[in-house]
Amino acid sequence: MPIFILTGTPGTGKSSVAKSLMQHYATGLHLPVDDFREFVVSGAAHPVPEWTAETGRQFMLARQAVGKVATIYHLVGFAVAIDDVLSPTEASVFDLHVPPYKVLLRADLDVVLERNRTRSNKHFDTQILEQVITSLHQSQDVEAYRHYGWHVIDTTHMSVYDTVNAIREVTHA
Repeated sequence: MPIFILTGTPGTGKSSVAKSLMQHYATGLHLPVDDFREFVVSGAAHPVPEWTAETGRQFMLARQAVGKVATIYHLVGFAVAIDDVLSPTEASVFDLHVPPYKVLLRADLDVVLERNRTRSNKHFDTQILEQVITSLHQSQDVEAYRHYGWHVIDTTHMSVYDTVNAIREVTHA
């Protein structure tokens, strides 16, 4: 069974695609890093409006936990999809026991911003993410992702279904 890491700016559809992708396997597990970060009941350090050293520490803890959970489930036959916002070199933070399929979901900025505006799966006003999305989108070096072995999928004109099919096609998984 495969392990996938899906990344992209907030609003690119990582969670929706991960859930749909996992439905193609008899046993599939979706692990959003954000969900693990939300387990912090007291003292949570959110990345917006400001990234701090404590924010970085809590992200690292969540990623380590996700990696361990992914490994546990994978060892008993589950396909796993991890979703997180990562730089091209950060996939190793999960310390997985097998090489994952790494996928960058990328769409035109105006499309990502519109998707973010219409999201209903967050418990906060997603407009606070617009500046972060714009900054992350502009700083993403697509060629660097390719250099580090990421499959880059342009989802600008793709549905979730089409994106899942594209992932399955490029990874052969």
